Amino acid sequence: MPSLEQLAFDNSFARLSPELYTRLTPTPLRDPYLVHANPAVAELLDLDLQQHRAEELARYFGGHALLPGSEPLAMTYSGHQFGQYNPQLGDGRGLLLGEVLNARGERWDLHLKGAGRTPYSRFGDGRAVLRSSIREYLCSEAMHGLGIPTTRALCIVGSREPVQRETREPGATLLRVADSHIRFGHFEWLFNNRPDLLPRFVDYVIDRHYPECREAARPVEAFLQSVVARTARLMAEWQLAGFAHGVMNTDNFSITGATFDYGPFGFMDAYEPGYVCNHSDHTGRYAWNQQPSIGLWNLNALAYALSPLIERDAIVAALQSYEPILLEHYYEGMGRKLGLVERRLEDTELAMGLLDLMMKQGMDYTRTFRSLCEARREDIRSVLRDDFPDREAFDAWFERYVARLRQEGRDDTDRQEAMRQANPKYILRNYLAQTAIQKAEAGDFSEVDRLMTVLQSPFEEWPAFESYAALPPDWGRKMEISCSS
Repeated sequence: MPSLEQLAFDNSFARLSPELYTRLTPTPLRDPYLVHANPAVAELLDLDLQQHRAEELARYFGGHALLPGSEPLAMTYSGHQFGQYNPQLGDGRGLLLGEVLNARGERWDLHLKGAGRTPYSRFGDGRAVLRSSIREYLCSEAMHGLGIPTTRALCIVGSREPVQRETREPGATLLRVADSHIRFGHFEWLFNNRPDLLPRFVDYVIDRHYPECREAARPVEAFLQSVVARTARLMAEWQLAGFAHGVMNTDNFSITGATFDYGPFGFMDAYEPGYVCNHSDHTGRYAWNQQPSIGLWNLNALAYALSPLIERDAIVAALQSYEPILLEHYYEGMGRKLGLVERRLEDTELAMGLLDLMMKQGMDYTRTFRSLCEARREDIRSVLRDDFPDREAFDAWFERYVARLRQEGRDDTDRQEAMRQANPKYILRNYLAQTAIQKAEAGDFSEVDRLMTVLQSPFEEWPAFESYAALPPDWGRKMEISCSS
């Protein structure tokens, strides 16, 4: 395996127009140290972390040295933030170090978050804090464990450099690894500022991320249709997992359909369709139940930016495909969560009936579905009924459910195992992340390590970590997180 100094960089984005970025180097963190590194992500880069000392990782990813072949740059883009267009955004606290090719021919962006001020920092300091870095590090791996497309991270580097947020916090960097850092906002910036560069940029994105579209009669139309489809499936996956992103601005949407830019995210505890995880979202624009519509809103913004290259009818057709794809993917996923193989019209009512009961009775989203995995066709009552305040209402639903299971005649053991692979036992509840953060800020990184182990395999049973599947304590319920996280 190559060492860090032998990574094969091929920086295609840096070869595009310099109007799309600003070259600069990271600002070194004061007294950097390694908080945690992820061997699973290292494998994507063909790295063996055991070959590298913690001090070496801290030096390179704390901004004190550049990897040979890297070409750090801050990307230029714009975007709609809470529905309002901001013409000048860009990488205000992160740098794209470059693109690494692994032995399998995969291309991975290395992006250093918290690398210091850039021309796009506006009034910010360009830094990240340990708190936010741990949250993204853990949640991106949790999403990967759930099978949801996402960026990931190789490591966190901490420091003794104070950073001012609501309070003074320790600064940190996060090395994010992703198939791309190109956002919807890149296309919006080009449309409004350099439309002459838009065709070349779209060609670059198609060739890099959607080569199959090159074979289509109209590649740009095929590209938009593919982005619509990937985004629709991503929104369905978020809904199935009970995940709320918190800041669904167009500059936080990846062109490859991956979960991107973790900030004030949250997994629902009690099922609450109007769940808002961001305490700055006063209108509930990005509430959990609004995410599918916001996904379409953002695709409209992207389509408008591509309008010089696509006929209006083709744009309309692509956008109209969003809802059917989302609903198909969502109900397929809900069928798996309920252990159903055949698709029947009444299954939608069955699923919505359970969700309605959960909402009215304050039931935990993840634990309810996980407990349902134990249901058997011959059951008259469910062990779940004791958790529901209105047991008669649950019994009526459960009777319909087991009748539906009998119609399929599927072996209970096989179905239960399949359901356990569709219903995670462990999610990154905000209180779990907060506990890990508090310990890390005191110099104890063991909780980060334990959570990473569980979250990488969230469908499995972990007897040693059973407490992570428990209901949150009173202080950890309905935690709202700030954008400065």
